[in-house]
This record gives sequence, C-alpha cells and structure tokens, in this order.
Amino acid sequence: MFSLHKVQYRRAIESDMPAIVRMLADDEISAQREHFETPLPQTYYDAFDAIDRDPNNELIVAEVDGEVIGTLQLMFLPSISYQGGTRAQVESVRVAQYLRGQGIGAEMMEWALARARQRGCHLMQLTSHKSREDAHRFYERLGFTKSHIGMKINL
Repeated sequence: MFSLHKVQYRRAIESDMPAIVRMLADDEISAQREHFETPLPQTYYDAFDAIDRDPNNELIVAEVDGEVIGTLQLMFLPSISYQGGTRAQVESVRVAQYLRGQGIGAEMMEWALARARQRGCHLMQLTSHKSREDAHRFYERLGFTKSHIGMKINL
C-alpha cells in the first residue's frame, strides 16, 4: 500500500511536462486526443507557458520522492453570478496508472478543494466524460453532485 503522507503538491515546472502528458494519455478516451512522444509536441509547452503566466490558472503535480505521480489543473473563474463570486474549475485529474486505487486521487482532490477555499472560491466544478462511470462514482464519493448538464462543441 502506498503511503499518502509522503505526497507533496506544487505548481508544475516545464520539466514535468513529459510525466504530465504521459498520465493524460494513459486511458482509452484521452489516448485519442493526446500525443505522448519524445520529444513532446511544442503545443504542450506553449500551453504550459500560457497556464504558468496566468494568475488564475495553476497546473499542479503530486510527487513522492521527486517522482511526479499525479496532476490536475485548477482554474479560478471570476463571475458576475453568485454576487461576483469566484468558482474553481478542476480539470485533467490524473494519477499514475500503477498507483490508482490507493487513495491518491481523493487526497489530490481534497488538496484542490482546500486550495480553492484558500483562493476564496464559493464552489468547485468539473466535467467528466459521460462514459467515465468509475470517475463519476469517485467524484460523488467526494461530495460532488450531478447538478448541471454540460455541453461542448468542437471548434
């Protein structure tokens, strides 16, 4: 069993990109849109630079003994609704495949919720592909509810 107390959280740095993209590409759905290869396509680094410069955007890694074992992206969205409140959006939550099922994802989400509270957010929202039933159960166990219907359009 993996020891959760060893997990450290920090903002990602450019050299974390291969580990992050490897985790993003490591499932059936994401493998259709991600391209983990060496070297990584420049588009990933361009996106990293844009995220890193944006004070309302944080690309986070979870690491143990210097190894990146998880990642998530937090966006802080100012809004006119909720009386001008800020909401947190969490995306691209991943744990290294060989460590899944050991509570790391739940700990990462608890960390993300605490970070959102620290930033003064009134709620956290996320989207999850409709076919990811295991992920839906995971988020519901953490207290998330299916309160809205999300829609997307490819541009």
